[in-house]
Amino acid sequence: MGDKRKSVLNLLLFVFIFTMANAQQRIEGLSYLDNKPISVLIKDGKIAEVKHIARLSEQNKNVYLAPGLIDNQVNGFEGIVFVGELTESNVHTVTRALWEHGVTTYFPTLTTKSREILLKNFSVLSHAKNDQQNLGSIAGFHLEGPYISPEDGFRGTHPVKDVRPPDWNEFMELYNASGKSILTITVAPEVPGGLEFIKNCNKLGVVVAIGHHNASAELIDQAVANGAKICTHLGNGMANTINRHVNPLWPQLSNDKLMISIICDGAHLRPEEIRVFYKVKGPAKTIITSDVTEYAGLKPGRYKSLVGDSVELTTEGEVRNLQQNVLYGSASAINKGVGHIMEVTGCSLADAIRMASTNPAKLYGLKDRGSIEVGRRADLILFKLVNNKIEIQKTVVAGKEVYSR
Repeated sequence: MGDKRKSVLNLLLFVFIFTMANAQQRIEGLSYLDNKPISVLIKDGKIAEVKHIARLSEQNKNVYLAPGLIDNQVNGFEGIVFVGELTESNVHTVTRALWEHGVTTYFPTLTTKSREILLKNFSVLSHAKNDQQNLGSIAGFHLEGPYISPEDGFRGTHPVKDVRPPDWNEFMELYNASGKSILTITVAPEVPGGLEFIKNCNKLGVVVAIGHHNASAELIDQAVANGAKICTHLGNGMANTINRHVNPLWPQLSNDKLMISIICDGAHLRPEEIRVFYKVKGPAKTIITSDVTEYAGLKPGRYKSLVGDSVELTTEGEVRNLQQNVLYGSASAINKGVGHIMEVTGCSLADAIRMASTNPAKLYGLKDRGSIEVGRRADLILFKLVNNKIEIQKTVVAGKEVYSR
């Protein structure tokens, strides 16, 4: 009995030591804020200590350390689209793919579809959000449409048959199906009932974005007064031909209370557009988004969309709807956008990470992430910066290493 008890005690001691060793770890790298070496202590999935150190190991001397990226607009990845046939396993596949690109938090985005599809898929996503396999990487959801402009150009590639005016009863059905986890919605202010809908969403605590719209300056200002806080992918979701004076672009830029999200994949906006948007709004009021679609991670070629349109993924990573000759979302995660905005604006790495992590965390009330501070979730990325390209080396989510290059 004595030997057996001793063996049991030794086993318990081993398990205790093993658990303690794995409950905390240190990560070192160059701080994204000041390029100086730092050490971050992780304990029980959270940041327990952040301190500057004298030097890094040879292995980490050119590796940066930053908070994980937060993407507020992810339509799909690797052939999976969130408004298609969806399973919890599909969602986990997307999560893992995004981890490889340094995205530690994202908003699965449901675009304009029928009531039935939206209800069904929000229910799937609600369960996936709480699935431990996703490690809390799904903070909530983005509903982009169906309450948007039906006009060609401003509607983008959203199917016109499913575009409809805001319906509060329908929205509450969707909200409840999502587990009350719709964090943000994109709506057109000018559609019938749009302004009242914005006001009701604001009261509910849902962050309202205006996008895919052709609203006047007066309506845009009224939407902001009713609670709209951000523009969805500014410069996109617009007709190719607009009046040079009277259009929705100028009033969105000129309203100081509006933040903007912009797609910085090198295809959706010209460098000069990004520079102008950045000069007007600055790093405090800009969010980098991806609008990434199911074509990310696939080989270049021609594909059929869910509604049967011909879509081409070019070798440069551009996705085009060939019927309408418009862009069909992006094929790049936002780590590409972080590097691209640095290249075209000359902004610092600190500001680029701010726009891709800290700003969205603040806007959507995600107080446990978005920066490297004691008490925050240990959502961290290690990466190399090569010719303004972010090359992810490691991704850590809630203290767990989920990707290593």
